[in-house]
This record gives sequence, structure tokens and C-alpha cells, in this order.
Amino acid sequence: MAILEIRRFGDPVLRQTCKKIPVIDESIQQLIDDMIETMRANHGVGLAAPQVGVPIRLTVIELRDGTEPYVLINPEILKRRGKRIVTEGCLSLPGWFGDVVRSESIVFRARDRRGREYKMSATDLLAQAVEHEVDHLNGILFTDPGRLVSPDTLHKAPARGELPVEAEEPEATPVA
Repeated sequence: MAILEIRRFGDPVLRQTCKKIPVIDESIQQLIDDMIETMRANHGVGLAAPQVGVPIRLTVIELRDGTEPYVLINPEILKRRGKRIVTEGCLSLPGWFGDVVRSESIVFRARDRRGREYKMSATDLLAQAVEHEVDHLNGILFTDPGRLVSPDTLHKAPARGELPVEAEEPEATPVA
């Protein structure tokens, strides 16, 4: 396994609509393993393939709740219910956070790393992470118009050891 370079804001690959994966071969299996290792090394909750320079419909998500990482190959969100405002970050925009509108719950389908299709309902952080990662697969970032509640909510988190600019700044875990 290897830790891959995460593409940063401004890299054109982050704006591409990713292609479906027709065959899950050994190179896809290796990419899945490398993405999981990269996500963990960067303390992320999720990582999409374009964030490591590969414009295909693949994402990994790990909630750090004792469950195995989710592997979503060719994911599709089938239903969305309700709306909520959450603070998000992104590994491709390190240190930046903003308030975005996400669904209260979703239903999605995808293939796992063995190629088996599954359908799943999700709420809370998993729903948020799936929506965030599927946005990446469609070339959308959380900072885009229509995602941020307001540009005023976008803020840079203080570096470790620094005092926050405002004492009430929300803390958030980067989703991807």
C-alpha cells in the first residue's frame, strides 16, 4: 500500500465528471487499498478517486466507529430526505471549513470491492460523507455556489496551537 498525493483546490481533475468503472480488476483493488491508507494518514472520513488524480467513480469512507471502511464503486444517490446544515471540510482544501446544506437521510446504491451491488440507507455522518464524495465524482466541491449556506460561513481553521480568531468557531472533521 502507498500514501497517495492528494490533489488540492485548483487542480483540474477535481472539476471532472468521473467515468464509471466497468471492471473491478487488480489495479482498482490496489487503488482502494491506497486510498484507504491515504485517507487514514490524512485523518479524513472519506476520499474520492479524483482527489488522488484518478477520475473514476470510486470513493472510500471510514466513520471510525469500529466498522470496516465503506467502498463505493459507481455510487448513485437514489433518494434524499430532509435538509440540515452541517460544517464540512475537505482534504483537497486543507484547513478550510464551511456550512453546507446536506440531507437528513439518503438511500444510495453502489458496488463493493468484490463487485457486488448493494443498496443502503444512511443518516448523520455517513449520509453527509456519501453526498460529499459523490459531489467529488461529479466535479463539485463543498465551496461551490449552491453548496455553501453562505460564503460568509467559509473560514480557515486555526493551526494546531493557535488561538481561534473567534472563540465560537465550530470544529468539524474533514469529510474528504
